Amino acid sequence: MIRLEPARFVRSVGRKEDFVRDGRPTVVFAGKSNVGKSSVINCLLNRKNLARVGSAPGKTTNINYFLVGEAVWFVDLPGYGYAKVSQAERDRWGRLMEDFFADSDNITVGVQIVDGRHAPTALDVQMNALFAACGCPRAVVANKWDKLKASEKEPNLACIRQVLELGETVPLLPFSAEKRTGREALLGVISDWV
Repeated sequence: MIRLEPARFVRSVGRKEDFVRDGRPTVVFAGKSNVGKSSVINCLLNRKNLARVGSAPGKTTNINYFLVGEAVWFVDLPGYGYAKVSQAERDRWGRLMEDFFADSDNITVGVQIVDGRHAPTALDVQMNALFAACGCPRAVVANKWDKLKASEKEPNLACIRQVLELGETVPLLPFSAEKRTGREALLGVISDWV
C-alpha cells in the first residue's frame, strides 16, 4: 500500500512548461465538474480540505499537484462539463488537457471519476478515450454510491461499464467519499500500479 503521509499541495499549473516531470509516478484524477473529484482525493488521503471542495462546480481551473508520501504525485485535473465559465476559459482548459494527455509520461495511473447515479455523459466517454489512448493502467470510480438504492447498484455498474466500453480489465469501483465506501479498494488498485 502506498504511504499517504505526508500529503501536501505543491503547485497549480496552467501551462505545459510547468508540468511536473521528476520521475515520480503520477496518479491522475479526472471527472466532471460536479462529480466529487476533490472529495475522492481528500477521502483517499484522510484529509478534509487538501484538495479544495468548491461551493460551485468548476473550482479547479488548473492542474493541481499533490505530493503523497514524498513518493507519488496525485494530480487533480480541471473538471469538465458544468462549470459556468467563459468560452475562452473552456478553450484554455481544452488546450491544457490536450497538452497534458499528449505526453504519456505525465500519467502513470488514470483514475476517472463518474457519477454512479447516472449513465456516463459524452464528455465522460471522451475522457475515458483519452486515458485509454495513453495505454496507462486505469480505474473508473463510480462516486456518490451512497445515494443509490440497492436495486439500482448492479444495473448502474453494468450501464457504466457498457457506455464506457471498459471490458473486464479496467476496474470499476463503487465509491462514496462521504461514507468512505471503496476507499481501501481504490488505494489497493493504485498501489498495485505505482
